[in-house]
Amino acid sequence: MSDFTLGPALLFCPADRPERFAKALERADAVILDLEDAVAAGAKAAARGALIESDLDPARVIVRINPPGSDEFASDLSTLSQTDYRTVMVAKAEGVKALKAIDQRFSLIALCETARGIAAAERLAASDRVSALMWGAEDLVASLGGTSSRKPNGRYRDVARQARARVLLAAGARGKVAIDAVHLDIADAKRLSIEAADAAASGFAATACIHPSQVEVIRAAYRPADKDLAWARAVLAAAEGERGVFAFEGRMVDEPVLRHARALLRRAGS
Repeated sequence: MSDFTLGPALLFCPADRPERFAKALERADAVILDLEDAVAAGAKAAARGALIESDLDPARVIVRINPPGSDEFASDLSTLSQTDYRTVMVAKAEGVKALKAIDQRFSLIALCETARGIAAAERLAASDRVSALMWGAEDLVASLGGTSSRKPNGRYRDVARQARARVLLAAGARGKVAIDAVHLDIADAKRLSIEAADAAASGFAATACIHPSQVEVIRAAYRPADKDLAWARAVLAAAEGERGVFAFEGRMVDEPVLRHARALLRRAGS
């Protein structure tokens, strides 16, 4: 099983905005210091300098680096070697071979956000170097020549939903953690809440976000309701005196149902 335990709310922060680092980490369960898309080409050197000078808890920091094969990739790796940060998100991951260039000291999150990356999700999840998978919607659709991952009503298009499910299944098949994509419409807290609740119920361990206001929405969505926790405790207690399948509150209970109950308690930290 993966040893990735961060979440449920992972907050992106541009690496060229060091004045935001501490506050972002304070607000979220972990911060993703971003050297890639959030930083303009002309500011990447300054962002690396800010990363080196930063002094955050390494256990709660993820650094997103530029894609393997890019002009910035080697410079990002050199920068990381001068820090205590050891969890690295590899942007636009598309294959295991490219990950070999990254020192074994680092735990890797493979960000599958292109058509080739989604197609490689199973192979990436099988790599011993990878502790978690994340998927990204907008870069994926752009790699297909599309213009939007969402329909006018705000819901994901089918291609995005398929990619999301494939990454989750690939991660789960290998005992790895899956991280859900960011919600770009900061004002749409209702849709974020719906999607985060679905992510938690489906088996995602965390959801990434781009604004501090989204953190509590995600946490609330991942937090089991009191009635669900009461049911989980009660059904697990009832199972202690049973052998095999049994009935509880009018419902058949077998091992998969008990696993659901245990998952609810884990999410609640019980």
